[in-house]
Amino acid sequence: MGGGPRLLKSTKGLLFFKLLGTGKKGFSVLPDWSEYAFLAVWESEDDAGLFFKDSSFINEYKQRCAKIINYDLRCIKVNGTWDGKTPFAAMKHLTVSEHDQIGVITRASVKWHKHFRFWNYVPTSHQDLWDNPGLLFTKGIGDIPLLEMATFSLWKNQEAIMQFAYKNEHHKKAIALTKKYNWYSEELFARFVVKELRF
Repeated sequence: MGGGPRLLKSTKGLLFFKLLGTGKKGFSVLPDWSEYAFLAVWESEDDAGLFFKDSSFINEYKQRCAKIINYDLRCIKVNGTWDGKTPFAAMKHLTVSEHDQIGVITRASVKWHKHFRFWNYVPTSHQDLWDNPGLLFTKGIGDIPLLEMATFSLWKNQEAIMQFAYKNEHHKKAIALTKKYNWYSEELFARFVVKELRF
């Protein structure tokens, strides 16, 4: 992780990237030292394919990791910014079937003077998430613990994420409180069709 920026410098077709730590289960503030995330936006599929096949960055990960999972994400909706940029672009003509798995990335910069109130509410806002039958996987990720944080979640289909996002009472309350208390200085929400590759 520390040497990542050096290894990624001048990588062909790499438009945006983040090297991210993860938190323990339950979106804990405690770090999970056994798992990391690499988020990348590519100019083309060919550039991405070549990178994951031959790059020294990925080869070092292969030597050190018990397992690597590569999620191929095709953006269908995005709002907000990350470090002042809009890293993802929605593919307007992308067709989403009822069987497609959906990936969601949420990201926020929590204001310094708001973080106690924010983290105090996190367990309540997600208490209906863990037993949700439509949720396949979720993990807290981020740039800086407590302040610059994000989540990645994988859902059974688009209906599952829509049910949670707009009909779950705790999640709806969390959205309302976000607006009321103005927790974030910057935020982003993006939804994707997902293709999972293992190697």
